[in-house]
Amino acid sequence: MFEEIAKQQPPLLQRWFAPDFSQPSYLRARWIWLRALGGIFFSAFYSLYFQIHGLIGPNGILPAASYLDAVRSALGGKGYWYAPTLLWLSASDRALSALVWIGLAASTALILNLWPRVSIAVAGVCFLSFISAAQDFASYQSDGMLLEAALISTFFAPRGIRPGLGADQPPSRASLFMLRWEWFRIYFESGLVKILSGEPQWRNLTAMDKYYENGPLPSWIGWHVQQWPHGFHAATAATTLIVELFIAWLVFFPRGARRICFLITTPLQIGIILTGNYAFLNYLVLFEGFLLLDDELFRLPSLDPRPSSPSYASAIVLPLIFITTVFGFFMPGLPFVRLLEPFRVANNYGLFAVMTRARYEIEFQGTADGKTWIAYPFRYKPQDVRKRPGLYAPYQPRFEWNLWFAMLGSWTENRWVLNTEVRLLENQPSVLRLFASNPFANKPPIAVRALEWQYWFTSRDERQKTGAWWRRELIGPYAPEAHRTPEGTITFGE
Repeated sequence: MFEEIAKQQPPLLQRWFAPDFSQPSYLRARWIWLRALGGIFFSAFYSLYFQIHGLIGPNGILPAASYLDAVRSALGGKGYWYAPTLLWLSASDRALSALVWIGLAASTALILNLWPRVSIAVAGVCFLSFISAAQDFASYQSDGMLLEAALISTFFAPRGIRPGLGADQPPSRASLFMLRWEWFRIYFESGLVKILSGEPQWRNLTAMDKYYENGPLPSWIGWHVQQWPHGFHAATAATTLIVELFIAWLVFFPRGARRICFLITTPLQIGIILTGNYAFLNYLVLFEGFLLLDDELFRLPSLDPRPSSPSYASAIVLPLIFITTVFGFFMPGLPFVRLLEPFRVANNYGLFAVMTRARYEIEFQGTADGKTWIAYPFRYKPQDVRKRPGLYAPYQPRFEWNLWFAMLGSWTENRWVLNTEVRLLENQPSVLRLFASNPFANKPPIAVRALEWQYWFTSRDERQKTGAWWRRELIGPYAPEAHRTPEGTITFGE
């Protein structure tokens, strides 16, 4: 009977886009991945709960409403495709709060395995709505990784409100392949760009010598690891290249090879999580790696075949993503490749192609009298040299992350730094919540400036003598000072 049903469908559609009851199955790996995906989404929205108003609220650093108005003026109706976001309806503080709360609810439902397909879709739409309006605060590869994984997972997840393991609807071959394809590309493309960039530090295996010190948000574990000898760092640099360029290919090999791949890549991701704070990026790669494991490892019984039909939606969407990612890597300028760019679901990846040579930090300072300058304390970034670096991931403080990226360029390329100075002059509560405290709670400052510092990890001897985790040196002004005139207007000057 089942053979007759299968013959009624085109063989290719049935084989790749219908539930796959053949052995091995991947029910337990799917269950683990989807719960992790819910947790990753929850971490993203939880982070936004504390930040979204200060980042893109009406009184934030880069108001979404102003941005969308500019998009509409410049592109007309095409702007809705260029910026696919629910915030076109409203970008008020209330709308931003609703976006976060709905995203948190959908993430929780996915963690609890409630209506997983709908939960992924809702969380994905809410996250895309933020990303599409967040401007400079949404320029991270991890955002694209999450959105791509979410779209594929809507076809990978079982249907129903309480599907359990979904033994009656195992994942299709295509959806499993596409999630593995994303996992593979994150590794392989990252390895490839390290070679193609010509970065000498990867060629001479010194890329890891200062890696722990110079990342966006170092951890205290990273401080300790950086004290280890160059031989260890050279070995980890070589291992990184081997894993990304060669070991990752084992995902396309039989079961035994995939298990070996899992056993090699999993400790690598755990090590990155412990020594750096890269938000949810490494959690996503870590748990996507569980899709290399089949149910034989978890000792689940074989599936009972039953009639099934292919998903015609996945037969359109998944090949489109695959083709776009292939052409996008080799010919990113093709029109049909750029068509999907606003949705961030068919991306190119390439992590640490060029290593950061030194650590520079921006510090905002204000003054109430024009003489005494007081620093605005950060929550997570290095600032107080005696404060121990923390472990924050998967939480992502986007404002502080962006300050690290801003230091890789000039203020003219990061004019949002000037916007921050203005908001601090105004004592805007939503922006001040991005900081640990407000040193001008009683009265706004009359001027705000952004200074540039260089930071280094201390050595073991320095830390033992001084108790400091960092040492720092003032470089000078990063951006023009913002001043409030007696008339109340704000001007910029040296």
